[in-house]
Amino acid sequence: MPKKLLEHITNPTDLRKLDVAQLPQLAKELRDFIIDIVSVKEGHLGASLGVVELTIALHYVYDTPNDLLVWDVGHQAYGHKILTERRKKFDTNRQLGGISGFPKRSESVYDTFGVGHSSTSISAALGMAIASQLKGENKHHIAVIGDASIASGMAFEGLNHAGVTTADLLVILNDNAIGIDPSVGALKNYLTAVKEGKNPKQNNMIKSLNFDYSGPIDGHDLPALIQELERLKKVKGPKFLHIITTKGKGLQQAEEDQVKYHAPGKFDAVTGKIHKTATENLPPKFQDVFGLTLVELAKNNPKIIGITPAMPSGSSMKFMMEAFPERAFDVGIAEQHAVTLSAGMATQGMVVFCNIYSTFLQRAYDQVIHDVALQNLPVIFCLDRAGLVGEDGATHHGVFDIAYLRCIPNMMIYAPKDETDLQNILYTASLGLKHPIAIRYPRGRGKNPEWKFPNGFEKIEIGKAQKLKKGKKVAVLSTGTIAHNVTTALEEIKDSEYFAHYHFGFIKPLDDKKLHKICNKFSTIITVEEGVTTGGFGSAVLEFSAKNDYVNEIFLCGVPDYFIEHGTVDELQQLCNIDVDGLKTLFSGIIEEEEDDE
Repeated sequence: MPKKLLEHITNPTDLRKLDVAQLPQLAKELRDFIIDIVSVKEGHLGASLGVVELTIALHYVYDTPNDLLVWDVGHQAYGHKILTERRKKFDTNRQLGGISGFPKRSESVYDTFGVGHSSTSISAALGMAIASQLKGENKHHIAVIGDASIASGMAFEGLNHAGVTTADLLVILNDNAIGIDPSVGALKNYLTAVKEGKNPKQNNMIKSLNFDYSGPIDGHDLPALIQELERLKKVKGPKFLHIITTKGKGLQQAEEDQVKYHAPGKFDAVTGKIHKTATENLPPKFQDVFGLTLVELAKNNPKIIGITPAMPSGSSMKFMMEAFPERAFDVGIAEQHAVTLSAGMATQGMVVFCNIYSTFLQRAYDQVIHDVALQNLPVIFCLDRAGLVGEDGATHHGVFDIAYLRCIPNMMIYAPKDETDLQNILYTASLGLKHPIAIRYPRGRGKNPEWKFPNGFEKIEIGKAQKLKKGKKVAVLSTGTIAHNVTTALEEIKDSEYFAHYHFGFIKPLDDKKLHKICNKFSTIITVEEGVTTGGFGSAVLEFSAKNDYVNEIFLCGVPDYFIEHGTVDELQQLCNIDVDGLKTLFSGIIEEEEDDE
């Protein structure tokens, strides 16, 4: 048996001591290491397996971290992390207090740019390359980007600028025809034609942008990769290397089912078989409530349209795409386009459900303001993964949407408290609205195992709050599914009769009539939200109180004013003191204060 290699590699300096002939063995060991850890600890699997040879070749040829390597998104950076001084703690990946699942500047000098959202690598690496030129430094700059990410507008902006510079920039296109879901669009078709050796227009669009283009080459052929990278080191100006890889390479199941094995959960490291988790008698996923409801509504309304930017599986838009393929659109990683496409359809009387993860709608903020709200077009934004999302961490938490949408005129915001509430607000929106609306709901399952679909629909009155519990002295105002934590906490404390509980599904418009009653009756008010307290729902209540000269004592509970890192949702709620125990402690403390005052 040959000597083990990976266990003797701490950083790329150790890697460069190996002979090229030894690198295929290292690639196998690196794949096995990733599979062994991810099979137990979970994480993003397929993307990192697909770039094992590329990762080794880049760190072998280039003088990292002096030469600057930027990974787009970062799903594929596990091998990079293992080879750059984090092998011994890789088993803490995505866990509370452990290493991040994405490249992160504060974690390592080898992580040159923090990523998590797609299509930023070319602009970032170009910025580094131009800075190096200005400082007179002799450095190489490499951006690794996937075929799904390069179709995004921002990537083209970076290519367009890079092509008129003399910057030492190498863009590597990792072409595997898939992001999280299969890649879509005309660019995908173009790249497929290039791979097959039949360029339909007899020209090369990358060369036309003044890049030195090479490829496509086999991204799993280490000697060929190293030879080409060594050649490109000597080429001046912007360069573009097109490589072909297989997502999930080295694990048969991951190669055959690339969508499922993007992030498969726990699985058998030898067979690749995903461990089954019991789903019987479990509450439904909010994503499935959305997807199934949309299909049901679309059956009776031919004007209903579904749009998602590259997330049909994750958002459950796939149900609409299967049932009504002519009325459901995956537009690729193009959030800005998705929003304005929705606006355009809305001008023609279509009922558009634009499903975007909360964290990704941030990328289309101008379009939300300029193309939708300013024109008061009734686009229905379905903000999936709102709130704390868990192990993906700071780049993916959907905690800012209330704050960044609440300030936009004409925009309505609704946060359902449970599965039925989500179903009913989708139904209400489908009947026609006078304004655009954002409906925010969390990742994962609800709390009601009895929920069945179809469940009948009830229209929700716009702008009305709901009393969930009577109380004598303190009013708790919650919005969204965090209501469950509030309800549970109140059930588990003594003297719960002190507390009234109200659900404010509508964050905008607020139920002013109900708030006047609350402020007149209760001297103490607590707001609870799974979003930032700076500018969030609690801030709206404070603004109302100040505007109307109320002097209530108001406590704001939610996500504090700093970026929350990765961990389980339960752990992160605990960190923010909005878990059941944290709320119980708060409520009990307020009871004691009330009694002391008496």
